[in-house]
Amino acid sequence: MSIYLIIGIIVWLYILSILKRAQLSAFHFIFGSGGLFFILIALSNPYWVWLFTHAVINGIKLIGTSTGLCTVMSHYGMVNIINPTSPVNMAIDYECSGIIETVAYISLVSFLPLFNRHERVFFSIFGTLWIYLANIIRLMTVIITVHFGGGDLYFLAHSIIGRFIFYVLVIVLYYEVFTYSQLSHNLYYSFKAKFRHVIKPER
Repeated sequence: MSIYLIIGIIVWLYILSILKRAQLSAFHFIFGSGGLFFILIALSNPYWVWLFTHAVINGIKLIGTSTGLCTVMSHYGMVNIINPTSPVNMAIDYECSGIIETVAYISLVSFLPLFNRHERVFFSIFGTLWIYLANIIRLMTVIITVHFGGGDLYFLAHSIIGRFIFYVLVIVLYYEVFTYSQLSHNLYYSFKAKFRHVIKPER
């Protein structure tokens, strides 16, 4: 870990403590979530990037190879989209891992005053899984489009259609979580009730 990053974290924590004591909740949220985002991004390389990238690759491999839509070289992060006339090789890299969107979401949830500690943990895990599945759907959209339509459609599928689907799903997540809608409220308390039932089963 860089000495500059360590110093930055210490300064960030100190300023957060000042904002909290001053009860400046809006500034605490903005400074806290923004600082946490940059800290997590700095700490993500290479281990978390590797984890997220390979989680996506293995998800694509599970679906794509079983359906015959593509073949996956996990070690190299390459996806060969099968098409009889114009196959395409797609690389699953940092951009495709979804780590930036996940870190941004977790940073916001971690400092949103609306939630208590347990809700922050729950919605962080829930949102991470949601973004992961949204990313899988995005990449499978690209694979399906190229598999049936050919390599000429790769740019359209990857840069426009796939991203549109991904960001619509992320916007839905943000809306449901950050407005603390009835759906997210019920989801959390249903999970909480089931968790208590597992920990303390009825006799």
